[in-house]
Amino acid sequence: MKKSKNQWRLYMDYDVIVVGAGLAGLVATTEIADAGKKVLLLDQEPESSLGGQAWWSFGGLFLVDSPEQRRMGIKDSKELAWQDWLGTAGFDRGKEDYWGKKWAQEYIEFAAGEKREWLRNMGVRFFPVVGWAERGGYLADGHGNSVPRFHIVWGTGPGIVAPFERKLREQIKNRLVEYRPRHRVDQLLTRNGTVEGVSGAILEPSSVSRGEESSRVVIGEFEFTSSIVMVTSGGIGANHDLIRQNWPKRLGTPPKQMLSGVPAHVDGRMLTITEQAGGHIVNRDRMWHYTEGIKNWNPIWNLHGIRILPGPSSIWLDAKGKRFPSPNFPGFDTLGTLEAIQKTGYSYSWFILTQKIIEREFALSGSEQNPDLTGKSIKQVLGRALPGASAPVQAFMDKGEDFVIADNLPILVEGMNNLTEEKLLHLEEIEKQIQARDREIENSFTKDLQITAIRGARNYLGDKLIRVAKPHKILDPKNGPLIAVRLNIISRKTLGGLQTDLSARVLDSSGNPIPGLYAAGEVSGFGGGGVHGYRALEGTFLGGCLFSGRVAGRAIAKELQ
Repeated sequence: MKKSKNQWRLYMDYDVIVVGAGLAGLVATTEIADAGKKVLLLDQEPESSLGGQAWWSFGGLFLVDSPEQRRMGIKDSKELAWQDWLGTAGFDRGKEDYWGKKWAQEYIEFAAGEKREWLRNMGVRFFPVVGWAERGGYLADGHGNSVPRFHIVWGTGPGIVAPFERKLREQIKNRLVEYRPRHRVDQLLTRNGTVEGVSGAILEPSSVSRGEESSRVVIGEFEFTSSIVMVTSGGIGANHDLIRQNWPKRLGTPPKQMLSGVPAHVDGRMLTITEQAGGHIVNRDRMWHYTEGIKNWNPIWNLHGIRILPGPSSIWLDAKGKRFPSPNFPGFDTLGTLEAIQKTGYSYSWFILTQKIIEREFALSGSEQNPDLTGKSIKQVLGRALPGASAPVQAFMDKGEDFVIADNLPILVEGMNNLTEEKLLHLEEIEKQIQARDREIENSFTKDLQITAIRGARNYLGDKLIRVAKPHKILDPKNGPLIAVRLNIISRKTLGGLQTDLSARVLDSSGNPIPGLYAAGEVSGFGGGGVHGYRALEGTFLGGCLFSGRVAGRAIAKELQ
């Protein structure tokens, strides 16, 4: 209900207002409503976007010592996971990292404890083969997952959103939740340092499909009050200007060209709005962008990029055709390779591989790129073991502008040069490097650490069965045709954000909680303003939304008792 300016503060409309209907917002809202409290859920996008970025995801979740791991012969533990998290995060910023590190400790406990059972009770199931993402490639206490921990939700992103959406709609039916799409929050209303409501613009109705850019035409205004406001509005992944503004020097010069891994509404607006209300933002320069992006041949949003989820066998070359040094191998260290790419002065790189490699090792991130897993089709999943690339990968081979396919290396390199403004690649240099690599295949021992890594990966049954091709010579015609893929930087996640305590209360610059203000999900750096530190272990973004939304919802419900 809209109030006059002198009336709206006299009483509260709702117990809690949640700003943002992504996964963290859904989890928090349902937790609060479960406690019998009335929640207003606001989102600037149309109802078709309910679930936010999570719906588009591959559905990977980080679990520790799970039954799925044990069935695959994987020995994991909280101690090993914490070792990996610390080596990956590199917490070194004192006050800025204080709460993020505490959130990380709690998250490891959650991932090794009740996370899986909680989700199973919600109806979530997992693909039986556990993936091995972010393998690191350094020493034992450095970056990366020591063991496979990437658990794929059966049904991918939609499969993780669905149970919370079902619960939400039941709570709407029972009048515990009021959901208002097309309500854009422009201000947090405060009095004497306490947040007491929100105001903003009502946007015109929109019939765009999920992910498509919606209108920003304003048709009205609103003000709502509550004893608590919670911000779950996501990060800055589609705001390339803001990404470049906050780009860390350690990763070189910001890329001039980027693809977007998220829809346009992931714009970071609520970070600024919450900061204006006193919220403290930390770790602005920590971010997570992928290096294996390809332009979507069938885009849904502007500059729509899809990430290749590669196995370890492709040859990775920089823009000038020089092979990246160890451990910049596919799937090992995302930000380490991003740094190496940016230091070349170009924002793209190349994979060279064979038909045998693409059939076994190429998967594409995103629910829409994995119709078998998303549709829960066992028959289609089994079809991945058949000869030939998967249908989504084959579509990119046939229609994607970043792919070159040829029967021999001279024609391949010519095609690669034709994709770029500058013809930087020299056949002789590329041929020399691949021939040197191929000679190392002759023996079961080698000094080429990428080949060692490939053979090591195949010691894991899951990789040997469906993920890593048997080592073979790239230039042997029987393994062809040859394939080259131009790889672009693709924006994705914000690792810093609003600093929160372990109850998800937003803190001010002095470290004190702002009365009436909470945050969860990516806008809070997935908890504490930076639970991941500098790097992530993968499977921890969806999980971070689940965990921080759950913690926040339960803390708010407890406060309102």
